[in-house]
Amino acid sequence: QVQQVESGGGLVQAGGSLRLSCAASGRTFSPYVMGWFRQAPGKEREFVAAIRWSTDNTNYRDSVKGRFTISRDNAKNTVYLQMNSLKAEDTAVYYCADGRVMAWAPDQYAYWGQGTQVTVSS
Repeated sequence: QVQQVESGGGLVQAGGSLRLSCAASGRTFSPYVMGWFRQAPGKEREFVAAIRWSTDNTNYRDSVKGRFTISRDNAKNTVYLQMNSLKAEDTAVYYCADGRVMAWAPDQYAYWGQGTQVTVSS
């Protein structure tokens, strides 16, 4: 019954920034982990970042470390992904989902949103 709605995507130039939001509805309790994933055309869905709700601990794939920041707002049931210094290879549809553990595998997550398109031009 949990639904996630991603927003904030768009078209930006390389080096630019975007902030993605993932707003949950139908949630009656906090998740253990919230994660961001992305999928580029012709490629597998890949882990981007995750946050452990209770501790605020975070995890990032190497290619986004130092550029992306995941955060959450408990009161709004919302998770964010601040993306700076964007590169063309960041172009993808970005998804959020609930994780049962702090993991990188998409099959450990559920309640996927519809995704928001991020396009970075070079």
